[in-house]
Amino acid sequence: MGAIATALPRPRRQGWLVTPDTLLRWHRRRIARHGGHPRRRPGRPSTAAQARSLAMRMARENPTWGYRRTHGELSRLGHTIEASTVWKILNDAGIDPAPTRTSTTWPQLLRSQAAVACDFATVDTVLLRRVYVLFFIDTASREVILGGITANPTAAWTTQAARNLFLTHGDRLASAKALVRDRGSQFTTSFDAVFRSAGMKVLATPVRTPVANSFAERWIQSLRRELLDRTLVWNQRHLRRTASSTSTKTRHEATTGFLAPTGLCRPSTEP
Repeated sequence: MGAIATALPRPRRQGWLVTPDTLLRWHRRRIARHGGHPRRRPGRPSTAAQARSLAMRMARENPTWGYRRTHGELSRLGHTIEASTVWKILNDAGIDPAPTRTSTTWPQLLRSQAAVACDFATVDTVLLRRVYVLFFIDTASREVILGGITANPTAAWTTQAARNLFLTHGDRLASAKALVRDRGSQFTTSFDAVFRSAGMKVLATPVRTPVANSFAERWIQSLRRELLDRTLVWNQRHLRRTASSTSTKTRHEATTGFLAPTGLCRPSTEP
């Protein structure tokens, strides 16, 4: 600016309001404010959208991969990204760590075992008499078989119901490998021996853990919602007839974590 000012004729310079030194000072301030290089946004640079989507896809399709394994695979594909960044991407996307993603749930275990779940459902009649319904459900086909209805479910009665189950429906249980039951007093050693003699393992659920017998619990809910909430039960005979002819098809809710039972209830011979 100073060189330009001195090159001008003196009459042309008389109308200037600032001196050359002022112009130079303004120029130096402008350079100091803006710098000589392009300005960068503060903080770490953003991760490429392709790397983010690829990291999430790898984690979902490979449940056993942790964030370090995912980081290694991304590096092999040419994505320059830190391992901590991969962890943050997965955490922000709500993807659990590998040990949590690979854990086996109770419903998955029961399906893999081709198990038969059993339990008692309680029903109160119109005369306020409580009866107990013993049922068995195949976790593979979700077919329900009524084992019997009684007002006094003793251990001897329950054991005889198990024997009648194999006499009447033994062909339907040929592929079953295990029996899932709770720790009720009706399920004694004699009851377990009936199933062990058929080559099945007996899996007793932990105390106060209904999710461990989720198929049975789900069917009890279906029985109450589809039948008992809409019908007055007079006696055992009435309950046996209505429960055997009522379809328990219910829609699966995403929050349950397991499939709802389907098919008609098939009664077994009374002990």
